[in-house]
Amino acid sequence: MAKTATLYRMVTDEHICPFGLKSKALLQRQGYQVKDNHLSNKEQTEKFKQQHQVDTTPQTFIDDKRIGGYDQLLDYFNKTQPADKFAAAYRPVIAIFAIALLMALAINWTMGIALLSIASVENFVACSMALLALQKLQDVEAFSNQFLGYDLLAQRWVRYAYIYPFAEAYAGIGMLAGLSAFVVAPVALFIGVVGGISVCQAVYIDKRELKCACVGGNSDVPLGFVSLTENLFMIAAGCWMLGKALF
Repeated sequence: MAKTATLYRMVTDEHICPFGLKSKALLQRQGYQVKDNHLSNKEQTEKFKQQHQVDTTPQTFIDDKRIGGYDQLLDYFNKTQPADKFAAAYRPVIAIFAIALLMALAINWTMGIALLSIASVENFVACSMALLALQKLQDVEAFSNQFLGYDLLAQRWVRYAYIYPFAEAYAGIGMLAGLSAFVVAPVALFIGVVGGISVCQAVYIDKRELKCACVGGNSDVPLGFVSLTENLFMIAAGCWMLGKALF
């Protein structure tokens, strides 16, 4: 006999509940035939909530027993994983560096350059800088608010908090474009050195617990290793470019 479940979820002209869609998909993956009931306006939704004494939708019923919303449905099927705030905070950084590495390898592959080469490292650093700048540029105002919490130069000259993501993007893209080291390296070195000193002062000297603006404003990444790595990348890139140009 087929397993059946009854689902009530919001589907209106203005809003389709994402958790309702996730609930339906989860039920179908578990082999259930879903009786999918749409709550098509606010009045229907409020009436349903009052009738079943619930605060939210969607709501799933199996064998005439209310299971609950999407989170409760995950629990019902033993799908819920323990929340790992540490992993969640670092996930954006891991994603950026992973994509940057794949982009660097793809560039080398297209150009016929050995994957295991200095060029791969150069392209990886440049792509990382460009992608990190992109994260900041999505909301420069939010970035500046977080950046001002620890950057020593920005605290003295607020405009620097707005200039920084553009400077980082310029350095990363300039490296990829093969621009002269004398117009790219000084920018990378400057923002890298200032940033590195600021992070060391805030984290390792003052022992302050702050959030890092390295992946944009409102991030949950703790200020420390990741931000310092970003700055060390820029310092190393600047030194490397100048070294190649001079010697």
